Amino acid sequence: MTLVVQKFGGTSVADLDRLRHVAQRVARSTARGERPAVVVSAMAGVTNQLVGWTDTIGSRAPDPMEYDAIVATGEQVTAGLLSLALQDIGVPARSFQGWQVALRTDAAHGKARIERIETEALMACIDQGVVPVVAGFQGVGPTGRVATLGRGGSDTSAVALAAALGAERCDIFTDVDGVYTTDPRIVARAQKIERITYEEMLEMASLGAKVLQTRSVALAMRHGVRVQVLSSFDDVPGTLVVDEDEIVEQQIVSGVAYSRDEAKITLVGVADRPGIAAAVFGPLAQAGVNVDMIVQSVSPDGKRTDMTFTVGRPDLRRARDVLAAVQAELGFERVDSDSNVAKVSVIGVGMRSHAGTAHRMFQTLAEKGINVQAISTSEIKISVLVAEEYTELAVRALHTAYGLDGD
Repeated sequence: MTLVVQKFGGTSVADLDRLRHVAQRVARSTARGERPAVVVSAMAGVTNQLVGWTDTIGSRAPDPMEYDAIVATGEQVTAGLLSLALQDIGVPARSFQGWQVALRTDAAHGKARIERIETEALMACIDQGVVPVVAGFQGVGPTGRVATLGRGGSDTSAVALAAALGAERCDIFTDVDGVYTTDPRIVARAQKIERITYEEMLEMASLGAKVLQTRSVALAMRHGVRVQVLSSFDDVPGTLVVDEDEIVEQQIVSGVAYSRDEAKITLVGVADRPGIAAAVFGPLAQAGVNVDMIVQSVSPDGKRTDMTFTVGRPDLRRARDVLAAVQAELGFERVDSDSNVAKVSVIGVGMRSHAGTAHRMFQTLAEKGINVQAISTSEIKISVLVAEEYTELAVRALHTAYGLDGD
């Protein structure tokens, strides 16, 4: 019998009817001879409500341990309800909270990292023919307190459990039926991808695709866990995220991603001397501001230059405050910023063995009159920064240029 981990997100368990639907899907899995271990998120909207309560109960920032104790309850409720729904249709099931598994984490409450998983209780449950329903997003810290894993924590829980249990695969059930070559809301002819590599999925997730959380993909790649993205509502094949060796022939470009969550900062009149970049980006790093694309213009006189880089849009104000605090020390003239920008990226492991990918991208954008403000690259992706109003035009044009349009 095949052991699989099945994870159901918030929209999949949004109400009692959907929980009953999930129970039927799990029952069909057991009828096929599979041995499922189920991981659940909180019902849609519940975690946001719990977070809101913790933010408003007092005048100070909440104690991280008590914060975790509160926000973890959403997944616990879902796990109990789904267990009851399974029992109601004749499928033996029981719920597990993170500490009961036990899923051991470090002490970073609110963004804890998994250190190890003790699988004995889960395996005993599975061996007895009982479906374990595990509350995702949570574990137990070094002091025995509940610790939550941060954004996308239930996906991370599921992949980590699949790795620890030696599962055949980890099925992620969500409100989409797979990974597409781009956002179908922008490109009607976007195609569902049958198989995609860990590296491509990691790039797509980090560059704006919302199907899987980056941390869970990185964990799957590290442990070789085959992940399948499926729809909770439609019984159709999904997308398999696998090792590159499992894909016979690679497309040059597998997908086009975009992110509107970007802001551009330009430091005007920066001293052109060794160590200036470290002096600029050091304070930003200390303030927790992540810097992405970086462009430094050529200094014609060898004395002053302009430095442009991007940060996440929510970090823009903090970044400007940090830079204002060091302006006198670093001696640059001023800080300019623009939040009306977007990052558009093409991704594909086929780029490693094909020349001309970048040329096609830049030529396509030029033909549409789209100006490129910054560029960053890796082995399997090229990202450009463009004015936000050109986002959809750029995505459509690139999707066509790389032959990704379906019939």
